[in-house]
Amino acid sequence: MNSISVRALLVRGMLAGLLAGVAALLVAYFLGESRVDASIALEEAHSHDHHGGEELVSRTMQATGGLATGVLVFGVAVGGIAALVFCYALGRIGNFGPRATAALVAGAALLTVYLVPFLKYPANPPAVGNPDTIGQRTGLFFLMVALSILLAVAAVIAGRRLAPRLGNWNATVAASAGYVLLIALAYVFLPSFDEVGADFPATLLWEFRLSTLAVQATLWVSFGLIFGAFTERLLLPSRERGAASREGAPRTAGAVG
Repeated sequence: MNSISVRALLVRGMLAGLLAGVAALLVAYFLGESRVDASIALEEAHSHDHHGGEELVSRTMQATGGLATGVLVFGVAVGGIAALVFCYALGRIGNFGPRATAALVAGAALLTVYLVPFLKYPANPPAVGNPDTIGQRTGLFFLMVALSILLAVAAVIAGRRLAPRLGNWNATVAASAGYVLLIALAYVFLPSFDEVGADFPATLLWEFRLSTLAVQATLWVSFGLIFGAFTERLLLPSRERGAASREGAPRTAGAVG
């Protein structure tokens, strides 16, 4: 992969991240913001601190401009990072073409960067959680993200080294089992938090967490589809793209690798 191709893929990754961010923004606004508003209303109804302080940023601005800025900037940033991961992964994780590799990178990112940490430290709406532990909870969440990514990288390396002896399938199963085992140990030994009040509606909490999961799933699925189309158009000549579509067979971009 030469420097021109890497630069072109980086730009396309950031653009794909931006477009995926737009899709995720729509899900966050129409599916998630109503749950946030309901949680804030509950928090205000149960609050005994009526100091009447003025908000520095209005709720309307938080739900529109603030939300859009956060989601779109995040989409561009992770799109660029995923594009660099794609550059390394293409041709090194099996006989997969650009579109399939992009889908695998996006799926792995959704799993390791969000889903695995989410299962240990799920998102909480505004009315849930002790303000005194927010720093600790945030730090542990990012620690879980780092552990998940590092263990996933280690699993990929282990799988490649085991493949000549065990075969691709057995090596993949063994490496995946090792990843799951180590993540399970992290779940057991890292502290947990149960700070949901008894009076907080369980349905609202469940819907809020599902909406946050839907936002991330939309972001990464959209990125995988969009970036896959971009990379295939960039890396494969038109005749190879047509043949790959007709045959349904994976191809590698050996001409630029």
